[in-house]
Amino acid sequence: MGAVGGQIEPYYLSKVMGTSTCDMLVAPKDEVDHILVRGICGQVDGSVIPGMIGMEAGQSAFGDAYAWFKNILSWSLTLIEDKQLRQIVSDKIIKVLSEQAALLPLSEHDEVAVDWLNGRRTPDANQTLKAAITGLSLGTGAPQIFKSLVEATCFGAKAIVERFNDEGIKVKGLIGLGGVARKSPYIMQTMADVMNMPIKIHKSEQTCAIGAAMFAATAAGIYTKVEDAMHAMGQGFDAVYEPDADKAFLFAQRYEKYKALGKFISNE
Repeated sequence: MGAVGGQIEPYYLSKVMGTSTCDMLVAPKDEVDHILVRGICGQVDGSVIPGMIGMEAGQSAFGDAYAWFKNILSWSLTLIEDKQLRQIVSDKIIKVLSEQAALLPLSEHDEVAVDWLNGRRTPDANQTLKAAITGLSLGTGAPQIFKSLVEATCFGAKAIVERFNDEGIKVKGLIGLGGVARKSPYIMQTMADVMNMPIKIHKSEQTCAIGAAMFAATAAGIYTKVEDAMHAMGQGFDAVYEPDADKAFLFAQRYEKYKALGKFISNE
């Protein structure tokens, strides 16, 4: 959805990133009425705003993938009797993993993961699919595995954009919303590098609630149309992550490995 002042604009993909993701895009009906995008979650006239075709996609696991790995690492904490100490250490795991992963050099030959820990939602839903990590060695540590999981979730996001583009819906920009978008600069920078596109992070921590309020205000007659409510109530963006050209080049190569691994484990 939107890119100017937080308002909805055609062909901008809004990504609500939490435990899973919900990706939404709108396009003018007269421009895309002849297109039916394969393998997405939904495509409905007026489902987002009147006069636009709303399109929805998403990933079955996003933040859940990081929480899964955190839970694995946290198992040993059950051996510590001090509950307060266990919680202190547990609360630091993702933060420190992100810091350490960000320091790792990027190579075409790093560990590669597929993000289907909870099946695949988009493109081409198949909830029976499983995840995988390849390229492991005795030199692989927790930061390397975490890095591969972060990259995998970003590759999964790229697969969605690639499907829209291939079907004739050209994604012009990315908008990040939700807890992961606001709390993890490392993941958002990786997203920008993998996508090779800037991603703008919405300022509000309650974007979905504000959106509901915009529609309520319009329905109540305070504003004559949703666009007016968006202009008055939108809060804009407070961060933009720009892609690193060198990393984007390497990630393009690694994305091909992600797709090849996905085809292998899914027999597609």
